[in-house]
Amino acid sequence: MATSATNATSATNASNASRASERTDHGLLGPRSVAWTVLGHPMSLVGGLRALMIQALHPLAMAGVAQHSDYERRSLDRLRRTAYYVTATTFGDTATAHAAAERVKRVHSRIHGVDPVTGRPYSATDPDTQIWVHCTEWHSMLAAYRVFGDRPLTEQQQDLYFAEGAIIGSLLDTPRERIPASHAEYRAYFEAVRPRLCLSEHSRKAIDFVLRPPVERDTLHLQGPMRLFASAAAALIPRHLRRLAGIDRPRWQDALAIAAVRPLCAALTLPGVRALPRAVFGGEVHAIAIQARRLSRAG
Repeated sequence: MATSATNATSATNASNASRASERTDHGLLGPRSVAWTVLGHPMSLVGGLRALMIQALHPLAMAGVAQHSDYERRSLDRLRRTAYYVTATTFGDTATAHAAAERVKRVHSRIHGVDPVTGRPYSATDPDTQIWVHCTEWHSMLAAYRVFGDRPLTEQQQDLYFAEGAIIGSLLDTPRERIPASHAEYRAYFEAVRPRLCLSEHSRKAIDFVLRPPVERDTLHLQGPMRLFASAAAALIPRHLRRLAGIDRPRWQDALAIAAVRPLCAALTLPGVRALPRAVFGGEVHAIAIQARRLSRAG
């Protein structure tokens, strides 16, 4: 009888745990997604900085930043806004993800004008521009993980990661079927968009801003790490884009830049140093990341 009662209790507890798991909102992707592994890595910051530099080479995307962004005066705020959106849509629950997307859509609705480089009209709500921003960001995160990640991803896992990215990319109302969703589709997309890229005065300034952020009072304590991360990010940019941007350099310098941040990656688990991401990204991002880690362990 005791054994039967114990088994019954265990079965009840397992059933309750299963129902609780079903009630837990894991967001749009969930702990078992490849994206949680890739974007949850500490060196995703390197991927984010890589994306910012590549994005600046698209004249229409850069025009919106140059004419509507205050990144030069409030660089940390802009970085935190971007980090919050990526974190909320990837790791947040469903309501948090959609709320973050709605917030960005409201901002994007006010961003439009004429690009001084091409003379073409631009809009942050334009699907082509949104696809460029999404693809450079999503691909850059994977590029950083390939170099700094804990274990290599198979081709199938990478394709799944890109397919997961299409779900996130469609949150801003870009048709999901237009967003590249595999490694092959990304390769074809980047080849197709390559002739449209150029280096302008504004893009040169934005890239230099990432590589050599100005010394400000609220970011003084972050100067050293951020410059190291940015140098490592530059090392991960394809060489033809680095030549276009005027930031190409010998391979040995790339190797040194990557080697320099590896100790920081390992140190992010240590007391004091592990507070660095919170200092950079802010409390909202930190809270979502903590909850995501708990869900990952529970899963």
